Amino acid sequence: MNDWQRDWPAPAKINLFLHVVGRRADGYHLLQTVFRFLDFGDTLRCEPRSDGRIVLATPLPGVAPETDLTIRAAQALRAATGATAGVTLHLVKRLPMGGGLGGGSSDAATTLMALNRLWRTGLDSPALQRIGLALGADVPIFVHGRAAFAEGVGERFADVALPPAWYLVLMPAVAVPTLEIFRSARLRRDTPAIAAADWRPGFGHNDLEAVACELYPEVRRHLDWLRHYGDARMSGSGACCFVEFGLESAARAALAALPADMQGFVAAGMDLHPLASI
Repeated sequence: MNDWQRDWPAPAKINLFLHVVGRRADGYHLLQTVFRFLDFGDTLRCEPRSDGRIVLATPLPGVAPETDLTIRAAQALRAATGATAGVTLHLVKRLPMGGGLGGGSSDAATTLMALNRLWRTGLDSPALQRIGLALGADVPIFVHGRAAFAEGVGERFADVALPPAWYLVLMPAVAVPTLEIFRSARLRRDTPAIAAADWRPGFGHNDLEAVACELYPEVRRHLDWLRHYGDARMSGSGACCFVEFGLESAARAALAALPADMQGFVAAGMDLHPLASI
C-alpha cells in the first residue's frame, strides 16, 4: 500500500488538567495543561487531483467548506511551500464538534502531516507547528506528536511520560463554543503557574469546567455520573468529560452501566501520536 492509499489517523486528545494562569495584552489567555492522545479519533484519506483544487468530499453539516480546518490546513501548506498539487480529502468523523477532544485541530494537523509527505514539501515539525498555530491553538500539539506539558497559548511543550491508563469518555449532546467560555466574566484567570517539572498525574483541575457547567447543565450531569468512578474532569472547553481507569475491563464495565441517554467510548491513553514517526 502506498501513502495515497493509506488511512491517516487523527486521534483525540484530552487535557489531564487545564489552568488559566493569566492573559496577554492582546486578549489571548495563558494556559498550562497536559495533553494526552487517545487511541480513538477521526480518519483521513487523501486522493490526488489533477486540476489543482482542494476539495473536502465529506463536508460537515453547518460548516462552510472555506472555514473547514482540513481545507484551511491544505491551503496553508500550499501557501507556505508554493505547492500547486490538488487533493480530495475524505474525512471519517468520530469526534464531536465542540467537544474539547481536539477533533478539528487533530484533523488539521493530520492534513498538514499527510500532505507534507504526499506533496513532498519537506517541512520539519517546527515549521508545520507554526503553520498549525495560525489555524488553532491546539493544532501544534498534534504535530508535535508527544504527550506534553504545554504553556503559553498551548504551543510550548515539555514532553512527559505518563503511566498506562484507560479512559471512559462521555460526549454530552451539546456543542460548547470555546470563545463563549473564554469570554465569560466568571472564568478564573489567575490560577498560580507551576513549573513543568513539578507536575504529577492527578494534579490540578480544569478552570473552564465551572463556566461550562453553569452554561450547559448537561456537562455537569455527565460529570456527576462519572464521579462515581473517580476524579472525573472535563477536557478542554468541553463538552466531553472523562475519568481514568487502570484496567480496560473496569473502564468497559463502567461504559456498560452508562444510562441510555448518555453516549461515550473507552480508549487507551497514548504517549505518541500514531504519525509521530513521519
